[in-house]
Amino acid sequence: MTANQPTPVKRSPRQTRLEVVDVVDLTPRMRRIVLGGSELASFAANDFADQYVKLLFRQPGVDYGEPFDIGFVRENLPRADHPVPRTYTVRYFDADRALLALDFVVHGDEGIAGPWAATAHKGDEVILLGPGGAYSPSPAADWHLIVADESALPAALNAVEALPDTARGQVFLEVADQTEEQPVDAPSGVDVVWLHRGADPTGSMIVNAVTSAPWPAGRVHAFVHGEAGFVRKLRTHLREDRELASDQLSISGYWRAGKTDEVFREEKRAEKMQQAKATT
Repeated sequence: MTANQPTPVKRSPRQTRLEVVDVVDLTPRMRRIVLGGSELASFAANDFADQYVKLLFRQPGVDYGEPFDIGFVRENLPRADHPVPRTYTVRYFDADRALLALDFVVHGDEGIAGPWAATAHKGDEVILLGPGGAYSPSPAADWHLIVADESALPAALNAVEALPDTARGQVFLEVADQTEEQPVDAPSGVDVVWLHRGADPTGSMIVNAVTSAPWPAGRVHAFVHGEAGFVRKLRTHLREDRELASDQLSISGYWRAGKTDEVFREEKRAEKMQQAKATT
C-alpha cells in the first residue's frame, strides 16, 4: 500500500472485449469468472480496492453490428435497445499473466449477470467498460472498519488484503451460511467476523453486530457496502452516533432487497436528487 491515496475516478468509457478463460466455484453461491484476451493489455487498471467495471449484456433480438462498439450503439440505437449494464468489482488483475477475475453471486434464475455466470464457458465473449473506483484503506487511519455482504465481498476482501501488517481493524462479512465463507488474509490486528443470516433478509444481524461492537480509540476509516437497507441504517449510526466525517466513510448500497437493479438505480438517483434539494 502506498503512502498517498489515489484520487477517486469515475468509470471510463473505455471498452474492452475479453473472453472467459476459466470458471471457478469458490462457494456454492459464489463463482469466479476469469477473463483474458489481447485487449486486456490496454486495460487501465487502478489501485482502488473497489476497482470496478461495467459488463454489457446484449439484449435478445437487437442487432448491434460487428465488431461491437459502444460508441456506435449510443449514437445510433434507441436507449431502450442499449445493452444492459451490470457493475462488478475486479477481484484481481494480473498484468503479467493478462488475467482479470470477477466474482459473481449465483442464485438461481434471478437477474441477468448471475444466470450468465452460472452457465459461462471458456471462450464466451465479454464486453466491459471501465475501470472506475473510489476507495482504498487510508494509510492515515488509526484503525479500519469494513462491512459487507456478498455483493461487496470482493471489494471488502481486496481492502483487507491491502492493509499493512501493522493495521488494526474490525471486519464484518454477512453471507447466507458457513459454506459461503472464504479464506481471508488479514493482519493479526484485524478481527474478521463472519455472520450467517440464514433466512433473515432484513440485515438486522449485520447492523446489530456493528452497532454493538467495541469502538477502538483513534481515527477510523470505514467501508460499508451491500444491501441498501442495512447500509442506510449503518450510515445513520456512523454519521450521527459516531460522528464520522465524510472523508472517513465510503458507504453505498449495491442493491435493494426485492428490487431489480434498474428499479433500485432509479430510486437511488431520486434519493440523491432529494438530498441535493434539501441541502440547497
